[in-house]
Amino acid sequence: MIAQILAVVIFLAMFILIITEVFERHIVTLGCALLSLVLVFGLGMHSMDAVIRTLNVQTIFTPGFWYTAGQSGETSTGINWETIIFIAGMMIMVEGMARVGFFRWLCMKIAGLVHYQVIPIFITFMVLSFGLAMFIDSITVILFLAAVTIELSQLLKFQPVPMILAEIFCANLGGSATMCGDPPNIIIGTSLGYSFADFITNTGLIALVCLAAVMVYFYLVFKKELLKGAVTDRDPSSYPKASEAITSRKGFAASCVIFLCAVVLLITHAQTGLTVSFIGVFIAAVTLITAGKDALTLLKKVDYKTLLFFMGLFVVVGSLEETGILEMMAGVIGAISGGNIPVMIAIIIWLSAIASAFIDNIPFAATMIPVISNLAATQGVDLSVLSWTLAMGTDVGGSATPIGASANVVGIATAAKEGHLIKWGRYCKSMAPATIIVVLISMVMIYVRYL
Repeated sequence: MIAQILAVVIFLAMFILIITEVFERHIVTLGCALLSLVLVFGLGMHSMDAVIRTLNVQTIFTPGFWYTAGQSGETSTGINWETIIFIAGMMIMVEGMARVGFFRWLCMKIAGLVHYQVIPIFITFMVLSFGLAMFIDSITVILFLAAVTIELSQLLKFQPVPMILAEIFCANLGGSATMCGDPPNIIIGTSLGYSFADFITNTGLIALVCLAAVMVYFYLVFKKELLKGAVTDRDPSSYPKASEAITSRKGFAASCVIFLCAVVLLITHAQTGLTVSFIGVFIAAVTLITAGKDALTLLKKVDYKTLLFFMGLFVVVGSLEETGILEMMAGVIGAISGGNIPVMIAIIIWLSAIASAFIDNIPFAATMIPVISNLAATQGVDLSVLSWTLAMGTDVGGSATPIGASANVVGIATAAKEGHLIKWGRYCKSMAPATIIVVLISMVMIYVRYL
């Protein structure tokens, strides 16, 4: 009982401190993780076994961590090292691509292909944002897309805010389509043993339908604002060339090959048996080798604070799991729904979406995975259906408010640097309705397909 109270108090304190941003979030989770190890496992449970299970270091040294022979993994407890190693590897690859100008080249190339017309750029950049976020961290996608959008807005004299808002939403939506697109999906996939193909055929299909709907929505909402004062008769030869964005042709070619390799390995990992841990390490190693003397610079640019944040988070959530709190949460949801699967799905998707609009969706997803596992076991529900429901809710819900997802914060900050302030009212007026539309479509598609 003491251990349960301590686990809940530490968890709630962690959430409050993350939301208030009094301290950097990696310091918060690491501090709360230390308290969990000492107070919950030590003082409350007197269990060294619980500490070992939660730290989970031993799994790194097992063959199944790197190669599974195509078999599904078991539910992970404690620190999910597979998620951490994979994210680190992808961070290195993305830094390598950014170094040679890949993202800026891609944006300028697409703008050139549509002859620098505002509405075609608006439509194609939404699709580009969605497509890139399927494989690359949405923060990176928005960082480059928003910067290029502002550059083009100065050239073509259009208002960049509507385009940036649409790009943010589509990046978050694109992240929901694949296992590697958004951290909650990586955690769900590695924890419950799902493959890239599992996600693309389930959440991917839902995300594509939602993309079509939001493109129509944003076009109708933003068309007049985008075209107001836009230049449409400028000589196309006066626009910047995409090739000018490339800083190293050799490095650019290598980055393209590495990115394609990463995509192929991720798509086929269920067939090859190579885990995402192996893929992350392999892609990082090849990127560093091809970077040559710039390898050390790439390593320095890795966001180590985010990786430390994940480690601390998994320990705190592990304390809730070890003390049985998450099992109790599953029981409450089961009792409220009365074992009714449609009600259970509605609770999970709307709870996930609303919570993710105001708090970080990563700790929420990590907390909910053992909850849906318990629900599936006790209520006789297919775990995969609850997994896709949780993924869509957490990935999409974050788009509703300026603080709901990291991509939102980055996009707003990039716009603000150039004097385009996006306040809460402006943001929520267009983004909250789009979020509600997508959550409703997702829920209906889950009902139609799985029930």
